[in-house]
Amino acid sequence: MSDESFDWHDFLRRWQEEWVPDADEAVDAGEDDEASRTAVPLGAPGARESAVVAAEERLGRRLPPSYRRFLTVSDGWQVDQTAGIYRLGGAADIGWFQDPYDMTSLYEEGLGDDPRPEEVLLAGMWQRALRLETDSDMSHALLDPGDRDEDGEWALYVYKGWSGEYPDRYPSFRAYMEAMYRSFHADRAAVPGFANATTRTQDARVREARLLALRGRYERARSLLEEATAFGRPHSAVLLNQIRHLLDPRNPRDYGTMVADPQYLPDLLPVLAMAPARGEWRLGGDDHWLGMTVARGVARETAGTVLGALRDGTHHYAPPGPWGRAVAEARQAALEGRTDLAWRVLRDSLALWEAPGPLLIAPVGLLADPLLGPLVTRECGREILATPRSGATGPGPEPVPDLDPPGLAWLTEPAANRQPHDGFRCVWVQGADPARLPALIGEEGAGLSAPTDPRTAARRAPRPHEREGVELWEDRAVVAVGRTARGWAFAFDGEGPHLSGLFASPAAAASSAGRAVVVWCDPRRAFPGGGPAAFHLSVAEHGEELYAFTVRGDEIRRSGAIPEALDPARPFPPRDTGADARPGSGPDTAAGADADGEQDRTRRALEALYTELGLSLPRFALTEGRLRTFTTRSWTRAPGAGEGFAYGCISVGRLPH
Repeated sequence: MSDESFDWHDFLRRWQEEWVPDADEAVDAGEDDEASRTAVPLGAPGARESAVVAAEERLGRRLPPSYRRFLTVSDGWQVDQTAGIYRLGGAADIGWFQDPYDMTSLYEEGLGDDPRPEEVLLAGMWQRALRLETDSDMSHALLDPGDRDEDGEWALYVYKGWSGEYPDRYPSFRAYMEAMYRSFHADRAAVPGFANATTRTQDARVREARLLALRGRYERARSLLEEATAFGRPHSAVLLNQIRHLLDPRNPRDYGTMVADPQYLPDLLPVLAMAPARGEWRLGGDDHWLGMTVARGVARETAGTVLGALRDGTHHYAPPGPWGRAVAEARQAALEGRTDLAWRVLRDSLALWEAPGPLLIAPVGLLADPLLGPLVTRECGREILATPRSGATGPGPEPVPDLDPPGLAWLTEPAANRQPHDGFRCVWVQGADPARLPALIGEEGAGLSAPTDPRTAARRAPRPHEREGVELWEDRAVVAVGRTARGWAFAFDGEGPHLSGLFASPAAAASSAGRAVVVWCDPRRAFPGGGPAAFHLSVAEHGEELYAFTVRGDEIRRSGAIPEALDPARPFPPRDTGADARPGSGPDTAAGADADGEQDRTRRALEALYTELGLSLPRFALTEGRLRTFTTRSWTRAPGAGEGFAYGCISVGRLPH
């Protein structure tokens, strides 16, 4: 940064005039000696040009611009950084650091084989740096002539020897001094009576930022709040953290004692409980988190109840008024996996959100709702922030694109926590309420669970040998339930086993409520040792199967009058095995080509199902969201005479000593 227009006289004069001791220093000085507590000279008369030149001749280098100008205004300064640098020396005091602790060797050892440029700079800094401090707490202020910008400024590093951490870097001496000025203010923000032109200016900017945030101008609001937070101004951090949280919804933020305020507790306490509810709280478990929350003023019973509701998925974000009604409508849509509909309902109603108090500027409580929270991606978080709300007016943002692609082809593409070679099976029932599916195809006594992660529900379910009354040949699936955009209820299993010869389609049982379709895709068998890939389709109506086919490799078995558009010979034509066996192709190459070809064949079949029947599945809900689940009846029949089956289960655990 250029230092030409920076007024060092005004900057240092303001710092001197505003200086007061921090709370501890004020007590030590005594309350009756006001003059001795405030009349502390931070600087010294500026050095003459000849003194600066003499220092440069002694050092053999011209000093960087901002530091040089500083010395001509004040020949040293009392920085008074908490547990760090206390005083910077003048022109006659500075000298080369010369790495007395051999930090160079330590940092060079950690460079690795492909270090970043900044790591190389830091490793070499210790031997060439200029030391500025004359009083410190085992800390050093080091100007590095090897780390310079286009204006000739040297980066300044503050190394706290007692911390064991990397040094803090500032792009110039001026940047360091401005940061220390802000730090001086932040250290004294809570001192009674600490008020001056700077604090009044920053407090006015906090008020302005709040209004800007409600008008959707969050970027300008964020800039104002970042500066005010650096000065330690009241309420700036909690306002800024709401913006930061919605810009990065999966990164928790701290709201301090605001979480205990009855106005904000329903929104913020569940947000605070998200990390321990997910098992991400590593600082002593639930007791430590509950103790920390109680220390902020929240009743332990209240905190425990909220944590339990977050953990079992029963927590509801339920604000009052018109916004609350829109949230309830969106929750129902999200409960059925209709992600884009849910977000559109929220987006269209954001202007109705009312702040429960002056310190809440956005509906951050959405983030803790197990159904609606996953919908708030970074893009959607920005859309919330850019939408005027709570009575404010202004232009709205461009809507974010839909989260879900149409159809089923996405199942053959990489997605979050899902790969193209993952198999799946699904039942669709046209026009049915998803809540009816357990009665149609569920095991005895099956009912819908609370919303849960569909990616892990099947993995956590007990296996046949762990369940009384379940035969080992049975294949009872844990399925995620929802409704498609065109009104089909679906039951989806993304963790299904291989399609066996004992498969019995549940299409007929599901079709008593309307037309039912079953698809089982098993592309994993295209890999070495897995046998041929398999794809099954069956369609039933009024309890009777209309048509079906099963493809295994190049073998196709059919039944019923299959519509021409769904003829399996179209997406699954016989493959030319001779073309694959070209000279120079190894088994790995052939397996990869076979997997890619199988993926293309499967994609064509899924595209036909979307075009002909309108079948789809919500990608976001199945890969990122929460859905209700239940356990189906067996997808396999009992082995007949002369038929066999294999059953295996791998259990991972500790070996006995």
